[in-house]
Amino acid sequence: MSVELNHTIVVARDRRESAEFLAGILGLSVGTPTGPFLPVATGNGITLDFATSDEPTITAQHYAFLVSEPEFDAIFDRIRRAGIGYWADPTRHHPGEIYHRGGGRGVYFPDWRAGPAGADG
Repeated sequence: MSVELNHTIVVARDRRESAEFLAGILGLSVGTPTGPFLPVATGNGITLDFATSDEPTITAQHYAFLVSEPEFDAIFDRIRRAGIGYWADPTRHHPGEIYHRGGGRGVYFPDWRAGPAGADG
């Protein structure tokens, strides 16, 4: 059997808020809670299992999603309409820009609580 990624845990301040935020931006659905986890399933069957943490600090997490051009347009429109900051790079040196690599486009954006472009999050 080959090794396949099944799920990953996404630590959040509030699992429901964060799961609903990401699902809404990506056009996905929030699943039924399973124990302490609230899943958001991707098109290839992998779930992001959101878990609430009461730790004072949550380490930044990075997730990359491969989407079609029409999906990117819809996602990017939702990011802009929500006033969410975005960058062309993970180090946030290129705010308000889209990157173009490998024949595609992409953006980096934080959880909605990080605020508009240029805000720390």
